[in-house]
Amino acid sequence: MGKLIKILKLGRFQFLMAGLFLYTIGALFATLNTGEFSWLQFWWGYAILMPAHLSISYSNDYFDLEVDKLAPPTNFTGGSGILVENPELRNFAKQFALFLIILSLLIALLFSWKYSSPEIFILAIFGNLLGWFYSAPPIKLSYNGFGEISTIITGFIIPALGYLAMVGYIDLKLFLFTIPIMIFQLLFICSVEIPDLESDSKGVKNTLIVRKGREFGFKIMGICSILGTIIFFALSYAKIYPPIINFNIISIISIILLIPSVIGFLIRPNTKRKATELSEKILISLILFSALTAFYFAYTTFILLS
Repeated sequence: MGKLIKILKLGRFQFLMAGLFLYTIGALFATLNTGEFSWLQFWWGYAILMPAHLSISYSNDYFDLEVDKLAPPTNFTGGSGILVENPELRNFAKQFALFLIILSLLIALLFSWKYSSPEIFILAIFGNLLGWFYSAPPIKLSYNGFGEISTIITGFIIPALGYLAMVGYIDLKLFLFTIPIMIFQLLFICSVEIPDLESDSKGVKNTLIVRKGREFGFKIMGICSILGTIIFFALSYAKIYPPIINFNIISIISIILLIPSVIGFLIRPNTKRKATELSEKILISLILFSALTAFYFAYTTFILLS
């Protein structure tokens, strides 16, 4: 039982909730545009995402072990700490991550065959490769200065997976909608890199925060929060969306993220303790924004389909 608990902690299942929110936003956004919803397609699509998302926790802890040894984990960063204390589980972490990736791709292949949607299988392949090579050699995106770009791309991939699960195609409506989400993903990755500046630097991780410092990171997060809010507001003037989607409400919800991010922009704490505290508040605000947006879409979908 003790080993099982450690394996579960290694997976950091609590982080799956953020992915579920983004996936739900994409799926319900499709429904609000088309008026069609299927619970079967919704959960089948999430069954593609969930093992892919979960695999990242296991593979990152496996490949980041040497860096994770340099500092204890925080609430959101630095890995789970399980492999540092239990190195005998390292091989299991790698093998289980690969199993989860294969499972995700098999489910995606079945979905693609059932609903004649090769796009969702292609997206699943790309997303799984991105997650694996975020820390895995030979590409090691997070070590070679491309971690931020890969994280930004996930701001499209995850909601797009939900969108594809509902309608089977990607269009301009989705792309424009995910632009502020991708911007918020840059904010997200800066937030998780800020607490790990010292250990990432010692571990030769070429992150944006290692290159530019914490103060620069808080500047970027402030700008991202402002820009994302402005774009959501601007989308309310786009003529391609049905009136039931009120982007002004999403803009108002984004103020939850805007406030702590702008505070970070103004004070830009540089010490690890203060910077970590503020970055965690920003991360919590980002998760709350995603949750409230998903609930807003759920409420609007209920009205539409009633």
